[in-house]
Amino acid sequence: MFRSTAVRLSALYILLFAICAAFLVVYVTAMSERILAQQTRENLVQEIGDIQRAYDRGGLNGMLRIMERRARQPGANLYVVAGPTGEILAGNVASLQPGVLDEQGWTRFPFSYRPFSESGPEREHMAIANVVFMENGLRVMIGRDLGEPGRFRGIVRRALMVALTIMGIGALFIWFGIGRNALKRIDRMSGASQKIMAGDLSQRLPVGRSGDEFDRLSESLNAMLGRIERLNEGLRQVSDNIAHDLKTPLTRLRNKAADALDEEDAGQRRAALEGIIAESDQLIRTFNALLMISRVEAGSIAAEISEVDLSAITADSCELYEPVAEEAGLRLETSIAPGLRVKGNRELIGQAMFNLLDNAIKYSAGSAGEPLVHVVLIADATGIRLSVCDNGPGVPEEKREEVVKRFVRLDASRSKPGTGLGLSLVEAVMELHGGALRLSATNQENAQAPGLTATMVFPPLTS
Repeated sequence: MFRSTAVRLSALYILLFAICAAFLVVYVTAMSERILAQQTRENLVQEIGDIQRAYDRGGLNGMLRIMERRARQPGANLYVVAGPTGEILAGNVASLQPGVLDEQGWTRFPFSYRPFSESGPEREHMAIANVVFMENGLRVMIGRDLGEPGRFRGIVRRALMVALTIMGIGALFIWFGIGRNALKRIDRMSGASQKIMAGDLSQRLPVGRSGDEFDRLSESLNAMLGRIERLNEGLRQVSDNIAHDLKTPLTRLRNKAADALDEEDAGQRRAALEGIIAESDQLIRTFNALLMISRVEAGSIAAEISEVDLSAITADSCELYEPVAEEAGLRLETSIAPGLRVKGNRELIGQAMFNLLDNAIKYSAGSAGEPLVHVVLIADATGIRLSVCDNGPGVPEEKREEVVKRFVRLDASRSKPGTGLGLSLVEAVMELHGGALRLSATNQENAQAPGLTATMVFPPLTS
């Protein structure tokens, strides 16, 4: 358990807290003693003034009466009246250590005395006193036993020891509880990690409801695992789709090459070779699209993202595809809000736009509905929305999640040219830009030509 970071941090916290607590108690104790000593000195100064005024008014008898009356009070000061030779004449102290009355002024050191209230030999006390030499040769000492501050200091020290002992015992239980709880959570995370390393990428790290650093770490790792699972699934699908979908064009390419080899007529041989070149170009475009999708999903183009003018990119793309639409017998209409800017890669956004326009023109041409492709760029509360709408056969709602996968083509579109990678690239581009690709029907009320609206939703540009 002591190899656990949580326990070590707990131990360090308790140690630092104990040091700070000890320093605070020592500081408070010293300040309290200093304040008590200062108050004691001020009280003695006032007491000496009262005694001197009593002596001035009533002489020695008046001074002795005041000293006697005050000496009888509980917690009284020390009063001594001694002769010139140091013998005690009056007061509440029976005997003093020799030499205490030899010098006038303040004295603060340990000395022995025995008050009248005690019997037995003299005991050493710590006291502060002021010795005054009178004009008639008498020596008056008024002092205060400092045993009370000493007792206060002892009480504080004992309280500190008890508190530190209780803290130490509590720390052991805290270490044990924190260590066991942290180790249990780490063991659960380790168990899930072992299953993931064994190949089960559907496993996720446990996330509690406390929202602490363990939960935040688990959520981050689960998001990473989810992305890894999607990438592996995409890689598996690509491998399967390459094996199935590219087998046919490669076989066709091989057969055309064999026919060209057997063809004796130069014109027909040339036509066959041109067909082989066209098939090869299509395969190259397919592999280029796959490479582009892989680069986008891997985030290798993320460093090339900057602030771009989405309105200008949309207008340029529509201008390039307008002749293509006219040649296919379609009208290309635009509704582009000016000045909309996003964080993105101009080339990737343009390629995604080309893919959507190419799909819209390809599937709207010859459809039963009105030959129209409509491009709309607006900004609303959810972000910046770039929609390409057509009135072709559309995509059934239950198939819309499938068509964005690589090489997936619906049966109705297999007669059309293409690789089945257009929408996959668009979705990968939107994921790179923190947005989303949404598919919906253009006209749900027209069952013959519901059309398809592909919307790229970009997050708003933040300053």
